[in-house]
Amino acid sequence: MSASAVAGMSVGVAPALEAIDIVKSFDGVHALKGVTLSVQPGEIHALLGENGAGKSTLIKVVTGLYAPDAGQIRRNGEGVEFANVRAAHKAGIVALYQELSIVPTTSVAENVLLGEQLPSRAGIVDGRALRRRAREQLLRLNQNFSTRKLAGDLSPVQQTMVAVARALATDARVLILDEPTASLTDTEIREVFTVLRSLREEGVAIVYVSHRLEEVFELCDRLTIMRNGETITTSNVADTTIDEVISTMVGRSAGSLYPERHETSTEVSLVVDGLNGRRVKNVSFTAHVGEVLGIGGLAGSGRSELLRILAGAQGSKGGTITVDGQVIPHRSGVARALAAGVALVPEERRSQGVLLGSSIQDNIALANISAVSRLGWMSGGRIADLAKRGMTDLQIKARSPRQPVGELSGGNQQKVVLAKMLARQPKVLLMDEPTRGIDVGTKAEIYRLIRELAATGTTVIAVSSELPELIGMCDRILIMHEGSIAGDVPAEGADDELLLSYAYGRSTS
Repeated sequence: MSASAVAGMSVGVAPALEAIDIVKSFDGVHALKGVTLSVQPGEIHALLGENGAGKSTLIKVVTGLYAPDAGQIRRNGEGVEFANVRAAHKAGIVALYQELSIVPTTSVAENVLLGEQLPSRAGIVDGRALRRRAREQLLRLNQNFSTRKLAGDLSPVQQTMVAVARALATDARVLILDEPTASLTDTEIREVFTVLRSLREEGVAIVYVSHRLEEVFELCDRLTIMRNGETITTSNVADTTIDEVISTMVGRSAGSLYPERHETSTEVSLVVDGLNGRRVKNVSFTAHVGEVLGIGGLAGSGRSELLRILAGAQGSKGGTITVDGQVIPHRSGVARALAAGVALVPEERRSQGVLLGSSIQDNIALANISAVSRLGWMSGGRIADLAKRGMTDLQIKARSPRQPVGELSGGNQQKVVLAKMLARQPKVLLMDEPTRGIDVGTKAEIYRLIRELAATGTTVIAVSSELPELIGMCDRILIMHEGSIAGDVPAEGADDELLLSYAYGRSTS
């Protein structure tokens, strides 16, 4: 643990934030059942658990969005009740979510002080004072970019820093971060970690929610694990292991995460020959019936662009794509690729994969109009049947098929994207970061599903930035470097060092 956190607990300093025996129900269903969490000043405390474990509900309770049915919230040892989020902010408790509340069309300075009393003269906002106050908060984070820039023009890590600076502008002493690194590169993650460590030294209590356990073990002091709405354990990070954490989270051993591989067919389902795009350069490969083919590489290596071209979402500049002997024309578009049996599960599920305000059944139906139509009319019965089948096959947890997708956990949203594409019975299923932002238990379900699809003859091509995932999930792995394929290796027997050597363009011979 950090020295400040250890010292705080050793001399009896009151926790910066405590949740004691918190109970919360919705429509008679218990979301939280006596949950307890305690975070010290100057501590980075990981809050872990599968999607649906109750983490998000607990965060909403301690930040004033939900009132608890029972239990108590304490701030610096004193009981508090928050009527709303603003009341929690005044008490110094601020949550930053994965989907940052950045206003892209306003300046950095205005975003940093969003919701605060702006400096003004004679009723007119004092732009110079506004920018000075915003700059002061950014400099606390060692950020020196212009406060005049539009927030929408910032990089993802800069937008994260703006959100953190906004929290500091409200004098936040308890900072809750929900998947803060989900869309960041490795270099950007290092930058965020540096900032969080500096805030810890200032005595800020940080609750860190992440499904990336490697990050937790690198950054955090203690961890609390939730399961099924209950607190299971709290321990020092140094006193446990990733495998032990996984076992506690999901109730089974970490070794069962990846299903066994099976024999793949020698029959070719996909041939890519000399494909070129904006970044992709002369890419050629084949994929076999029932094969799980992984694609890795550093950020910017062309992994995602390759999938977009294969799916018809981006035009190519040359080369051919052949599915089951049928050549897909250049710039054919998504509809032609789908008709040929190629379906894509995109990386950004919330913005590209689902309509958050629409129901589960409507999302599935929109991707399968012909399957739910009769004589040119949409059939409510067919829509309901298709949705129920998808929810059953993928074990989607929801109140009903009519529940809006935006109300589901991240893992269940991903399952909805999968359900609508699998309903098309694709020959080739493309998956871009299929488990990003998803808990370990749901990852295991998706790995199982991928293996089941492959066993029925579907070719699965999956991009992942996590090397252990590529090794455990796939039969074969292509590694890209600067737009080209640098390595083609069997997953069995591969290791991180081998894959990284290809990713950095180094010869392994």
